[in-house]
Order: sequence, then C-alpha cells, then structure tokens
Amino acid sequence: MKKILLTITTIGLLFSCNSKQEVSLIVKNATIYTVNKNFETAQSFAVKDGKFIAVGSNEEIQEKYSANNIVDANNKAVFPGFIDGHCHFYRLGLQQQKVDVTGTKSYDEVLQKLVDFQKEKNVNFITGRGWDQNDWEIKEFPTKNKLDSIFPDTPVAITRVDGHAMLVNQKALEISNISANATVEGGEFIKENGKLTGVLIDNAMDFIKVPAPTKSQQIQGLLDAEKINFDYGLTTVVDAGLDQPVIELIDSLQNSNTLKIRMYAMVSATQKNLDYYTKKGIIKTNRLNVRSFKVYGDGALGSRGAAMKKPYTDRDNHFGALIYPPERYKEIAEQIAASDYQMNTHAIGDSTNYLILKTYQDVLKNKTDRRWRIEHAQIVDAPDFDLFKNVVPSVQPTHATSDMYWAEDRVGKERIKGGYAFKKLLNTYGKVALGTDYPVENVNPFLTFYAAVARKDLNNYPENGYQMENALTREETLKGMTIWNAYANFEENEKGSIEPGKFADFILLDQDIMKITVNDVPKTKVLATYINGEKVK
Repeated sequence: MKKILLTITTIGLLFSCNSKQEVSLIVKNATIYTVNKNFETAQSFAVKDGKFIAVGSNEEIQEKYSANNIVDANNKAVFPGFIDGHCHFYRLGLQQQKVDVTGTKSYDEVLQKLVDFQKEKNVNFITGRGWDQNDWEIKEFPTKNKLDSIFPDTPVAITRVDGHAMLVNQKALEISNISANATVEGGEFIKENGKLTGVLIDNAMDFIKVPAPTKSQQIQGLLDAEKINFDYGLTTVVDAGLDQPVIELIDSLQNSNTLKIRMYAMVSATQKNLDYYTKKGIIKTNRLNVRSFKVYGDGALGSRGAAMKKPYTDRDNHFGALIYPPERYKEIAEQIAASDYQMNTHAIGDSTNYLILKTYQDVLKNKTDRRWRIEHAQIVDAPDFDLFKNVVPSVQPTHATSDMYWAEDRVGKERIKGGYAFKKLLNTYGKVALGTDYPVENVNPFLTFYAAVARKDLNNYPENGYQMENALTREETLKGMTIWNAYANFEENEKGSIEPGKFADFILLDQDIMKITVNDVPKTKVLATYINGEKVK
C-alpha cells in the first residue's frame, strides 16, 4: 500500500512540474515597486520573450512558472527601469573623448585641465565642456587672453556647462572668420571696448568651425554613454536634439544588437529635419521612437540668455533673447501640428514660457492628446501656470539645486517664486516628466530623486530645503522617473511599470529609496540592470 501511495505522489509531483509554464526568467524574494495604477508592490515576477507575463507573490509565480534562470533578490528593492526624460545621450558619449572641465572652481583650474589634456592627447583642435563661472570666486565670464598666451596656434573651444555659452581663443576665431564686427540674431558675441572677449552666447556658437567626429568616434561615444547609463539603472533615454545621420546610426546599432538601450529621439528642429521627418512620419521600433522635435526657445539663466519679461535683476536693461523671432515659432508649430509629431520646446525665461505656451494654445485648437511639452519650464510668471493644463512640463530637479545659489540674483525675490516650481506644475497638468539634462547635470538618477524630494545639495544645504512648497513626494518622483516619462513619450502601454505585457526593463538596487532616510538616497547603487529580461549591467 505504501508503494502505491508513493507512486501516486510521484506522478502527481511530475504532473505538477510539467504543468508549469516555462519562462526565461523569474525574480523572487524582492520588494517590487510595480508603479502600476494602484502603486502596488509584489514579491516576484516572470519574464518570457522579453516581457513581463505575470507579477505577484512568490507562491503565485512559483506555482505557475518554472525557469532555468531564477534571480533571488534577497529582499532587495526592484523598480521599473528608470527613464531619463530629457538628456543629451549622444553628447555625453562624445564628451568622454574631450576635456572635461565640469566642477572646476576657477578659470585657472580650467586652463590647467586644458594643458594636461593636450599633453596627453595632442589634438589639432581642443574641445570640451563643463565650466561654470557661477562656481568660481570671481563670478564673471572669462576672457580669451590667457587662452591665447597658452595656446597661440591651437584652436580651443570649450562650452559652458549648460551648452548655451562657449569660450574660444583667437585661433578658433581666426579659422572661423569671426571679426570684432560680428553680430548674430538669437545670440551674442560678447565684447569689451569693441574687442571680442572670446565668449559666445547661443547662436553665436554656431559660427565656430569645430571638427566633426568620425564615425568610429560616434560609435564609441554611443557605447560609452550606454555603459554609463546602464550603471545608473537607466534603460530608456530621451535625447533632446538629434540630427538625421545620428538617428540613423543609432537605429543601425540597435538593429544589430550592438546598442541595447532604448531611446526616444527628439529631432533637432532645423527646417531640413522638419521637412524630412514630417513627410516620413513616425519611426517606431522596440528600441527607437522618433516622433518629436526639439525646438530652442531661448538660452540659459546662468549665462543670462533666457528671455525674460522684465530686465535681469543683476544686469541693467538686459532681457536675454529668443533664439528665433516670435513668428518663426508659430511657423514651426503649425508645420508640426499638421503632422503626428510632438513639439518639445526649450523654455527657460518667463517671456519664452509665455510665448511658447500661447503658441501651443493657438495652434492646437480642437486637437486632442498631442502631449506637446515645455522642456525645463524654469521661470514661469504666476498667471501663466494655467497655460500648462494641456502641456506636459518636462523638468530637471537637479537644476533647482545647482542654480539655487545664484538664481534669485538673476531674477529677484518675486520672480523666483515661479522658478523650479515642480509641484505647482504637477498640480496644474497632473504629471511631470523628470530628467537630468546631462551632461549639463550629473547622469545619476538618484541625485534627481534626492533633489526632487529633499530640494538640497549634497552638503545638506539649505537645511530645510529650497522652496519646499515645490518639493515632490517619493511616489510622485518615482512616477516622474518611470511611468510619467513613458506617458510623455506616448509609451505608457509598453514601459514605465512592472506589469504583464510590458517590456521587462527593471533594476535591482542595494537599498530601498522609498523607505531609507532621504539623505542616504544619493549613495544608492544599482546592483543589476535588465532590458527585455536580459542583464546588461
């Protein structure tokens, strides 16, 4: 009798095992933040064919599924793969091959980095990025005099951290045929006593003839940027401003599985690109989505290029400048509105935000679910917030904590109340897309999370947070880094949360950013990054 019972039990166990569905991956014993509609947590999920097919408790997943690849999370936190809602992925990659002067505390330190770089690389044209005079003891734009003495025969062009100003030497001016009589609309050649200082603002930078990268440099740059992003748990990036050849290179690398990161591409809104892509239509693969244009409304607040309704508080009779005349923005908007593409406009100053928001309102009459975006929305006049009711605010929390030391000097006590107003923008539209704007800021998304919630720098300043009425909750911030970013990209049905049917993009962290002390969030490390259920970090 015992033998019969044993046989029946064995058959039952075999039948039970054989009835389980075979999947490619199971994750168990985790604290999974699904970021679904109810913001539920789970313990386990199963992945098949690159997508989540079931999410639930350990028992529920174990009962129904089996896999050769089982990841025991050991009670660690698991999140949907992070999405950077506004960055410059391609530019970050190229920057790895140039001189990096980010974080320098003086102009002399910048110069020393240039000297050290040239000793090592010995290039024909020195390029780089990252200086910020607001971080120096003397908070004024540098001049080219010292550059000319150190590099009399080698052209130098180094871009300010925000990408809206450039310092060049005389050799770079000469080979670019720029004289002291040069003028430009939508920018400025800064001069002193009628002579060029070497600092160029916005459109003036386009006159500098910087050598184009080779194809091998482009590919290496993209791969370098991908590794950096995977190390930080970023599985989708929104690259704000790409041209057709780079988009096609990215597509080819993704199709060959050389480049695995997902990308939402904002096409640079040159007339050539507008004509080509509005005629071609949306381009969509599992890894690439080309359906938006990046338009520049104005410059940056730090270089006083942002267009303001009233003069800058710290520069008499200076208003900043639009990149194009107002009528040009309407022309661009009308061309995009006649297509299926999205218009995403860089707007920093309150004047630019108002102009672009009104342009959107006029052009999009009777058009629904277009999800046009304002990128940065940095300084908004109080009456103009209501204009965001049908416009997605795409903001970068670390801009607030980087700029808070000097932003009020630029715009004064009253206007700064409408600055970096993430909570007010969220309450108006119902969602916010969160990004970094890297390499203007650090790639690290945990700094984004920290800046949004704590509104402090890494030295715990200010002690009670910066304009805390506009801080976001942890849940709002996580949504802004995942599902709301997916929504802003028209991709909320395929990514941004851990739910059946969506791409299996997820990350495993060494600590739970939803529970730990907020000051510990910047120390968080990514233990593993997965795309399509494949471990890429």
